[in-house]
Amino acid sequence: MTARGTLRVYLGAAPGVGKTYKMLEEGRRRRERGTDVVVGFVETHDRPATEAMLEGLETVPRRDMTYRGAAFTELDLDAVLARRPEVALVDELAHTNVPGSAHAKRWQDVELLLEAGIDVLTTVNVQHLESLNDVVEAITGVPQRETVPDAVVRRAEQIELVDMTPEALRRRMAHGNVYKPEKIDAALGNYFRVGNLTALRELALLWLAGKVDEQLDRYRSEHGIDKKWETRERVVVALTGGPEGDTLIRRAARVAARTKAADLLAVHVVRGDGLAAADPARLTRQRLLVESLGGTYHQVLGADVPRALLDFARGVNATQLVLGASRRGRLAQILSPGVGTTTTAESGAIDVHLVTHEEARRFAFRARRPGGLDRRRRIAGLLVAAAGLPLLTLVLDALRDGTALTTEILAYLVLAVAAALVGGLLPALICAVGGFVLLNWFFTPPLNRFTIDERENLFALVAFVGVAVAVATVVDSAARRARDAARASAEAQTLATLAGSVLHGDNPLEALLERVRESFGQSCVTLLERDSEHAPWQVAASVGAAPCTSPADGETEVPIEENVALVLRGHALPATARRLVEAFAAHAAIALRQRRLGEQAAAAGTLAEVDRLRTALLSAVSHDLRTPLASAKAAVGSLRSPDIDFSPEDTGELLATAEESLDKLTRLVENLLDMSRLQAGALALTLEAVDLADALPRAADDLDAAVAISVPEELPEVTADPALLERILVNLIANALRHSPPDRPPSIGASAHAERVEIRVVDHGPGLPAADHDRVFQPFQRLGDRDNSTGVGLGLALSRGLAEAMGGTLRPEPTPGGGLTMTLSLPGVR
Repeated sequence: MTARGTLRVYLGAAPGVGKTYKMLEEGRRRRERGTDVVVGFVETHDRPATEAMLEGLETVPRRDMTYRGAAFTELDLDAVLARRPEVALVDELAHTNVPGSAHAKRWQDVELLLEAGIDVLTTVNVQHLESLNDVVEAITGVPQRETVPDAVVRRAEQIELVDMTPEALRRRMAHGNVYKPEKIDAALGNYFRVGNLTALRELALLWLAGKVDEQLDRYRSEHGIDKKWETRERVVVALTGGPEGDTLIRRAARVAARTKAADLLAVHVVRGDGLAAADPARLTRQRLLVESLGGTYHQVLGADVPRALLDFARGVNATQLVLGASRRGRLAQILSPGVGTTTTAESGAIDVHLVTHEEARRFAFRARRPGGLDRRRRIAGLLVAAAGLPLLTLVLDALRDGTALTTEILAYLVLAVAAALVGGLLPALICAVGGFVLLNWFFTPPLNRFTIDERENLFALVAFVGVAVAVATVVDSAARRARDAARASAEAQTLATLAGSVLHGDNPLEALLERVRESFGQSCVTLLERDSEHAPWQVAASVGAAPCTSPADGETEVPIEENVALVLRGHALPATARRLVEAFAAHAAIALRQRRLGEQAAAAGTLAEVDRLRTALLSAVSHDLRTPLASAKAAVGSLRSPDIDFSPEDTGELLATAEESLDKLTRLVENLLDMSRLQAGALALTLEAVDLADALPRAADDLDAAVAISVPEELPEVTADPALLERILVNLIANALRHSPPDRPPSIGASAHAERVEIRVVDHGPGLPAADHDRVFQPFQRLGDRDNSTGVGLGLALSRGLAEAMGGTLRPEPTPGGGLTMTLSLPGVR
């Protein structure tokens, strides 16, 4: 099996920085070392220095191709594969091949060379990277039609940035080393402005830095390196889900802001048992805060919090770790060092920041966690202690002659364990203390006195109390953890159901609120928002009965943000359910924010489309409309010239030129107006029965075109606007004529299917790739059509719009044997 070749990419921020020159320089260097190097395809752009670098390098002849009557040359992939060199030089990785080539894109040709075991040197500009294409267009105002997927470039074994300062590149252009003299002024004043070049240079550097990060992470992983390498500042902030999280995040963001391009990462460690007391609602809000500050949020699983934090920090090559000061009391800190102290001691080269906060001073006032057992079981345990102690004492007293002190101690221990199992810690403590007193008084010599003669008996009684208290503590702790586990399981199940309903719903915000209403048995759940503290509340979303118009209208209010609140009406919620409702509320805030962003994106998309159409229209007006105007003006100006005496034939020719130009201008303006009416929904239609046997020849006559027309005699009439139908047919026939070879003119056929009639305008030209079948109907484009004198690119877009306005469809299909068939489907007359 042939080993895959290696790919080396020369990445540039803009044309003219010297990518091709560097590639050729490397090719010459390898050839001098004895490597078999050939030039597969290099575009010199008539630059003398680049052409000089080609001298002495073997070049595989290009493949000659013809497309729409024009001649092109492309990489001859088969010839390179047959030559099978060690290294092939292939320029312009993002290039789109001429239709009819083996692949649509040159990078696909390169992939085939690599699979054949040939090493490839290639070039690409940052504006051609798929992920940056829209960003570059926003910066420069110039759309890039040719792109290459980022993954293709990232898979390269080597990527070399060919860099040049904006000022140096502009000097190179001014000296004529990039473009021809007639293009220099326009380029310097548009695409090659200093601001544009600076932004493109930064994009290239940042994109390449991401690639270097990937390589570095892979290297450290492969070699088991977990030490910090300070290649870039990465600040990790540890979140517990407590109220101090906002303070820590903002402090970490300020630390990260001190270094340009530093990364901010927030991490929350989830305990392995899943019973940590983190507030999910607060964590959600803190995640939003992190993301709003340009950071990322992560969750990791780990029973040992310090170790989990440090493993994560080392895994992302963090340089600094931000922790909050401990909220535990002084005694607890003495007995256990805590997360902060342990993390600092084991952090190694990672700098640890312990940030003080208000919550660190409130440890003494934290409420004690409630017991693990409910009130009914605690009362039952107290009854067991109150009734069991005297009853057991009476039984043991009656059996005094046949029992020893150790048996009596074990009996009281069993009672204490039973009380612990039933009622928890307090009943067990009562049994332990009461049993100690009763054993001392009734069963430990000397009897009926609170003194103990033998040391062994004293030790036995003390051991009894200790064991009883230990067992009771374990039982109470197990009950508490069981309660926490049940609550966590219920919360997880509820949140999982919530996520499923939101993901599968068309309206995630309403789906979320409906889940809240069902889960907590409410009659109405409303999400309220307001513009400011004193502004009136407005309903952002609501489910159930009549919505609440203010927080006072419901029984439960859950503030989410300063001006956003979730209000529940139906019945008051218990305190145990509020924590889960707060998590729902935090997700509702996210859903609301996503809705607002979606609305803004839709509005921005509409504005962008309008701006695109406006730009295209201005371009059309400045070029396509100006051409017939110039022709008509030149003809009329010549006729009015007093210096020339035209013959009647010349006069007639000039008048015909003026008339033809004005007719063309009229058609262009009509197309523009009709397109505007279509987009505004203001196009007037007069639908009636139309006989295609008359309409099709009339449309062909308008173009004075020799077109074969086939209409069956039994073909039914169609329901259409006669004038608009003729406009559609003229556009389709003109398009077919433009792309058909002279020896194979287009043809028109018609047939009936069910209750519709299909009209097919068939050409035998170069055809159209399936990927462009929808794009061909976009206004103000020609998909590579180099004939810019025949219109503004509205013909097919207008034809589809007119067809749909009349209840029809227009779709392209490949013509068998080559070419394109436009199928117009219209409703037949019943």
